Amino acid sequence: MEIQATDEIHDCMIKLRVNPEKRREKVYIGCGSGFGGDRPLAALKLLQRVKELNYLVLECLAERTLADRYKVMVSGGDGYDSQISDWMHMLLPLALERGTCIITNMGAIDPLGAQEKVLEIASRLGLDVSVAVAYEVSAAHLDSGSSPGKSYTMEGGISTYLGAAPIVFCLEKCEPNVIITSRIADAALFLAPMVYELGWNWDDFNQLAQGSLAGHLLECGCQLTGGYFMHPGDKYRDMSFLQLLELSLPYAEISFDGKVCVAKAEGSGGVLNFSTCSQQLLYEIGDPGAYVTPDVVINLLDVSFLPLSSCRIFCAGARPSSEPVPDKLLQLVPKDCGWKGWGEISYGGYECVRRAKAAEFLVRSWMEEVFSGSGQHILSYIVGLDSLKATSIDGNASTCTTSEDIRLRMDGLFELKEHAVQFSREFTALYTNGPAGGGGINTGYKREIVLEKRLVNRQQVFWKTGVKWTGGYKPHDTGIDPDENPTPMFSLPTMTEVETDNSSTEILSPDIYSYPAPSGVKIPLYNVAHSRAGDKGNDINFSIIPHFPPDIERLKLVITTEWVKTVVSSLLKSSSFPDSQATNKTDKWVDENVKVEIYEVKGIQSLNVVVRNILDGGVNCSRRIDRHGKTISDLILCQQVVLPP
Repeated sequence: MEIQATDEIHDCMIKLRVNPEKRREKVYIGCGSGFGGDRPLAALKLLQRVKELNYLVLECLAERTLADRYKVMVSGGDGYDSQISDWMHMLLPLALERGTCIITNMGAIDPLGAQEKVLEIASRLGLDVSVAVAYEVSAAHLDSGSSPGKSYTMEGGISTYLGAAPIVFCLEKCEPNVIITSRIADAALFLAPMVYELGWNWDDFNQLAQGSLAGHLLECGCQLTGGYFMHPGDKYRDMSFLQLLELSLPYAEISFDGKVCVAKAEGSGGVLNFSTCSQQLLYEIGDPGAYVTPDVVINLLDVSFLPLSSCRIFCAGARPSSEPVPDKLLQLVPKDCGWKGWGEISYGGYECVRRAKAAEFLVRSWMEEVFSGSGQHILSYIVGLDSLKATSIDGNASTCTTSEDIRLRMDGLFELKEHAVQFSREFTALYTNGPAGGGGINTGYKREIVLEKRLVNRQQVFWKTGVKWTGGYKPHDTGIDPDENPTPMFSLPTMTEVETDNSSTEILSPDIYSYPAPSGVKIPLYNVAHSRAGDKGNDINFSIIPHFPPDIERLKLVITTEWVKTVVSSLLKSSSFPDSQATNKTDKWVDENVKVEIYEVKGIQSLNVVVRNILDGGVNCSRRIDRHGKTISDLILCQQVVLPP
């Protein structure tokens, strides 16, 4: 038997909680997934290893996955993450046994459909559960008084980044075992249980800032604990394959006064240290002095990380900005951006690069014969030669003549489907009409959706919650005493305790094994700093984090806006074989449209560099091989620099 309770509709205006109850002194929150393709088995291992977890958050929704869900939904498929079945089969039994609430945004465009799927899985496993939903509802549906058949937000799949309030409301009303949401800001997924358990209110801005910092650090999963960090040959980032294999997903202990400690499971592999935390702090951040979330605008400039052991980091310094409450919310609007067509072919041996150049020339020319002007919509890359456009600006890049095995990829974005279809046909014709020795042709085409961003007033966005439970489940039957605090794994220190405690043999300083970089000689930036890149729409940001923190003063003199523009401009080349006219056109476009912002983050003595309009339209429509631009961090680090004394 299934019972359902549905709550009233709310707008997104900030409404203070009435006499919020402090249920715990501390709350333990784990990250079970950092993106839609993460590993359920890793989440299960975290549950098994860290028995104190009160909540497990599965963050599985990004701009790319949201656009993909919308495309599937309009084609008659599921609007929620279809992998939710696998995740719940694996995690629900142990989560229920431990009394750990699962919070996930796998609901995407259709949280109600996801709710039904989870209830179906629970019934199949013989489990009694309550499954709540928190999702945006369309203003159009409110005006008509009708209830949508699906829970997707607005006509056309429009979706808004909601804050933590809908999840807090679910927890207050029914203390469910599982909460499924639509598009809720990543950090808010983690902030919500802090607000609920620790008795915070929406004007406790200092606590909200620290809680959102914890959420931002946790949201990308193993990227905090050594995933996407290991780099052979870099003495500061090298680790064994086995150590990388044994990564632990992160979790955090947060106290009612806003103290935060992030951790990984004892005895696990990977690494959790000042460097991994610094990379994650600046990941996908614009202005660090005003990082906007739906719940609070945060100033991250003075955040610091104090290692307590190899598995624990104390995090401090996040504070609300001067205007802590955002009056608008970010909304994503699906828009048809055309049809993509692509083709790949391999060449090897003598003069393979020149043959690839001939093939590119032919395909562009054939397309122009049929559809005049279509060639300007095509990008090309030689994989293995310049597919990442990682060209050194000092002119010492290796020559093409030594290449023995390369693959030409051409990628076009067209307004009409017939152009994309024609492109794949013309590319296939290389088998009998192109240069010698080409093989392994692969082509395709598909429709592309881009999510345009706009800001909307809070009072114009609405959300709704509901809960269903199965079998013998009774509301508030959580399996644990809500007033009982778990045995803490460690105590959160004060800043004074951290600064004066010399008893630990662990590394307490990020620069204990680092030295100033040499001056006056040309050296790779790799030897001076490390970096990670993140994308937001058509913009990218990358961090510059020196191995020896005082080197930041000299790096500031080298990493200028013009230096950055020069390095990244190669990303916008339309061909592996640009002529001087095309290069001049690209340089002019860069000067007029590409904007660079550089922020100094004093707390971690690092730089955050933001580059606007550099990603060929963003992840959902880019024709680059690296659509996210994540490889740009290594493009930056491979540059040769000369540091002043």
